[in-house]
Amino acid sequence: MNISGSSSRGTPKLKKEISSGGIGGGIGSLSRKDASAIAALSFYAEPPHYELSLDEFEEYAIARLKVLRKIEELKTRNITGDAFKKALDQTIQENLHPSSSSSSYSSSSSSSLNLSPSVKPNSREAKEAHQKLDTASHFILRAAYCRTEDLRRWFLTQETFLFKYQLEKIASASSQALASFLQENQLNFDIVSNEEKKKYADLLLSIPIHQNGSGTKDYKVPSLSDILNTLYFKIPFQEATDLIATRQCLVRNGYAYVPLTKIVTIVTTKFRITLSKSLSQASRIFSTVASDYTPILPLLNSMNSQYTGDKEYNDALQLGIAGGEDYELTHQNVYQYASSMPLCMQMLHNGLLRDHKLKHHGRLQYGLFLKGAGMSMEESLVFFQREFTKIMTSEKFQKEYTYNIRHMYGKEGKRTNYTPYSCAKIILGTPPNSGDHHGCPYRHYDDEHLASVLSKMQIGSAGDRNEIMNLKRKRHYNLACQKHFEVMHPNASGVKDLNLSGVGDHPNAWYAASVAYRIAKKSSGDGGKQSEDAS
Repeated sequence: MNISGSSSRGTPKLKKEISSGGIGGGIGSLSRKDASAIAALSFYAEPPHYELSLDEFEEYAIARLKVLRKIEELKTRNITGDAFKKALDQTIQENLHPSSSSSSYSSSSSSSLNLSPSVKPNSREAKEAHQKLDTASHFILRAAYCRTEDLRRWFLTQETFLFKYQLEKIASASSQALASFLQENQLNFDIVSNEEKKKYADLLLSIPIHQNGSGTKDYKVPSLSDILNTLYFKIPFQEATDLIATRQCLVRNGYAYVPLTKIVTIVTTKFRITLSKSLSQASRIFSTVASDYTPILPLLNSMNSQYTGDKEYNDALQLGIAGGEDYELTHQNVYQYASSMPLCMQMLHNGLLRDHKLKHHGRLQYGLFLKGAGMSMEESLVFFQREFTKIMTSEKFQKEYTYNIRHMYGKEGKRTNYTPYSCAKIILGTPPNSGDHHGCPYRHYDDEHLASVLSKMQIGSAGDRNEIMNLKRKRHYNLACQKHFEVMHPNASGVKDLNLSGVGDHPNAWYAASVAYRIAKKSSGDGGKQSEDAS
């Protein structure tokens, strides 16, 4: 399936001088680590020709989607420095580096992303598997995210950042590896001769040529020897505006003189322009080409709303609540546990108690949530019947609503074991109309309504509520939900064995973490008072 929007690469090869421009030998003399790093990075100029099963197709896409969403999350939360690198490196390692089934980063023994235990990490087979996963996952998401302007913008932003991040790692580790990457990708930059370097030596001496890999602004002041031994490129000045703006290169006669160590900015700009054009081209032919591949069309159309967490919460046993206390969600204690629900589910719960009825989308969203939270089908029937029959007869409830609840639990119709809605599905799903209670409050409520709800529920301080509102206005709905959790559960990150993964991405993850927090506080003598009072 070729809807990549790519055209054949026609850029001339980088001149042979790149192998001897003061940076050592050619590609053949690269260390194994550098060669592996280069293989892991690509301009994605040509679509791959791989045969993938439908399961592999989805697994590859989800693996890369986890990385791109992690980039967005870390940037939005203003995580920087070593904490940013550690979090992103771990996510990349876990999702874009196929591992043996015995590895600590292995997803599951049956996953197509796992290597055979006999394959060594640095072997040719491992490198080929890594390249296949990286390339295939990029083009699958390119096809899925080319459909609308918003999707294209999001994908372009995250992919460009990922490319720059990995290229900077190569550049900081080895100039030779960076030069070889340029050569491998046939990037045509004119190399400045030593005669021209000497001509502008006084000016070049005033410009730093290297920045420490630590990320600090500690520059090395060049000497004439440094300049002669450093590879410089002559690049049209309009392609180096970022460097020019920060006075990190020399400009003469319409050209920017850029040292190899600062070429990352130029290459990243080229990558972004190329990818942007490819996405636009792909969007124009998507509907025509995709119609020939009907088995994968639904997956592509729903990719941006895919849940990327580790749990589906379609089984009560997956709740993951521990702490030495028996847990069972029933029609009797659901009112007590409502304070541990995320805002979207509290709105549904409160709407049910007020109206004694939920419309179709509300019943699905709340009913599947309760299923994932551990409520059995029998308890769910009792709970909904008790509320609904406050405004209708038992006969009407049995006739019009019992089947739907049994269907959610896979006991009617196709007997499908339906999973609870993820945040992405709720945010991108059918918006609520008058009288509806479903949806995401951060996404579907206007500012005045949401501010009123937060204040009425006494969620945090005025400053906390303002921060939540600011995240909502910036359309960071997941982070607004995470902030709500942080406010309601002080020092949750310090609670031993508390799993916060998925909070803000799945309502059931939010709920499970909240209940586990309450149990932990109760065990420590706090009794969960902070969480209950805040709610």
